[in-house]
Amino acid sequence: MSDKLEFVDLKAQYRAMKAQIDERIQRVLDHGQYIMGPEVAELEDKLAAFVGARHCITVASGTEALLISLMAMGLKPGDEVITTPFTFAATAEMVVLLGAKPVFVDIELDTCNIDASLIEEKITDRTRAIMPVSLYGQCADMDEINAIAIRHGLTVIEDAAQSFGASYKGRRSCNLSTFGCTSFFPSKPLGCYGDGGAIFTGDDALAQACREIRIHGQSARYTHTRIGVGGRMDTLQCAILLAKLDRFEWEIGQRKTIGSRYHTMLAGVEGVRTLALRPDRDCVWGQYTLQVEHRDALTEALQLQGIPTAVHYPKPLHLQPVYATSSFPNACPNSVAAAQYVLSLPFSPYLTELDQQRVARTIAASGA
Repeated sequence: MSDKLEFVDLKAQYRAMKAQIDERIQRVLDHGQYIMGPEVAELEDKLAAFVGARHCITVASGTEALLISLMAMGLKPGDEVITTPFTFAATAEMVVLLGAKPVFVDIELDTCNIDASLIEEKITDRTRAIMPVSLYGQCADMDEINAIAIRHGLTVIEDAAQSFGASYKGRRSCNLSTFGCTSFFPSKPLGCYGDGGAIFTGDDALAQACREIRIHGQSARYTHTRIGVGGRMDTLQCAILLAKLDRFEWEIGQRKTIGSRYHTMLAGVEGVRTLALRPDRDCVWGQYTLQVEHRDALTEALQLQGIPTAVHYPKPLHLQPVYATSSFPNACPNSVAAAQYVLSLPFSPYLTELDQQRVARTIAASGA
């Protein structure tokens, strides 16, 4: 068996930025403001400038970002939110936690993002929001989705957990709709060393609501003007991201280069379909995912060569036990098909060309 590859090489990233990260952490240890310390506001300012949004509100996780955004817009029991079933559970989970109903719209099979052309037929008088997911690091058709939302008076919340740093028609992911929500989970394009997330918006009132909700609904200390949660991002995690931000543009470039190289290496390999990249946007590859015909056999062949893989995601949400009772057996066929074929390969800005060649050779030799 060959030496084992890292699925996401966070150790190499840390080695490249060790001095800056250690210095930032030490600064927090020295001042001791572990909750809402000065690094929180500093990071929010820098992230808002990076994205081009008026407001950034850091929160405890990407999941919390979705929850707080839905609370800020006033989602109520009985309301409906249109989203995709081909995503991580948190996307629909936050809707249900607030007593609302997720309404699932199928994906485009070639991008695995929500099919904007199918959204309008699912709108009812209970629909309050559309929540597209920028899956694998490529934004969905946000202009089309925003146009539908404007026609029907709906809020759009981009679940950008995997796409921070991506661009769509010259604008950054997270600055494309009413809300943009991202995750700083360690393996994400910009990751901290624990949980973390952020909400972006251009609306002053919604931003203020988010800030209050994340601290138990407080508009001032011990003045609770709304229902909230304990949703703050730790100062230490903000400090780590501040250190990483200095190198992030370089990492985005590496992600695009390495993703393109995978595409080239795997072009024409029998049984392999790489995901489509739309010409008006780019992809930061939150995961490098392809579709393969014989996934189990390929996974085993890669494992024998020390190459880890993952499946994002093996079962769409509308078929999960918690949602299945309210779904139709033949709903969202593209999501069902994608779940059978998708496979994610090792990927990070520090993946070498030699290691990529090793992955590609193994795939080609396996017959996929």
